Amino acid sequence: MMEAFWLSLILIFLAELGDKTQLVSLTLATRFNATTVLAGIFTATLLVHVFSAALGELVGGLLPTNWIHFFAGLAFVGFGLWTLRGDNLDEEEDNRYSKLSPFWLVTITFFLAEFGDKTMLGTVTLATTHPFLPVWIGSTLGMVLSDGLAIWVGQALGRRLPERVIKVGTACIFFIFGVLGMIEGGMALGPVAWVLGILIIGLLTFFFFYILPRMEKRF
Repeated sequence: MMEAFWLSLILIFLAELGDKTQLVSLTLATRFNATTVLAGIFTATLLVHVFSAALGELVGGLLPTNWIHFFAGLAFVGFGLWTLRGDNLDEEEDNRYSKLSPFWLVTITFFLAEFGDKTMLGTVTLATTHPFLPVWIGSTLGMVLSDGLAIWVGQALGRRLPERVIKVGTACIFFIFGVLGMIEGGMALGPVAWVLGILIIGLLTFFFFYILPRMEKRF
């Protein structure tokens, strides 16, 4: 049991170093409270890795990874557009959502990013030959410890960078990983997937930069 725990913790910690989710956690930590970012990472990782460990123990590699990568990439593009658009809240709304919005942003981002990622697939692989519980707990703690380093670095950078630079930098990282995810998944998919993806990106752009500003003016 303990051997599986430490093996999972160390391997996932090392696999996460330099991974896209760690870079995203670094970027988010330059904008949001470190405790909120870490809580979002922990929540998302618990959910993804409980599924990963169970999948590895029960059925193994049956994930439709192409579609997962493609739609996760679309989600990252959407987060990039959301980041560029920013929020326009009054003081009362800002106080109410300042804790909720970053938490859910981090949680949803990590949940999507981890699907099909090497750390998830590593957890699935570990669970095929080791008990479920120590693999789940060990892999989750390995992720949180690795991303905690990124949060610490991100908080240090955030005190030295202008807000506009942070916002554009965050959006660019989302866009890069979004496009890479779409390419990785879409290479094996037909043209229908790409047409659907372009349509979704167009609709998201229209919503964030046309509809949402008018909704804010009205309300």
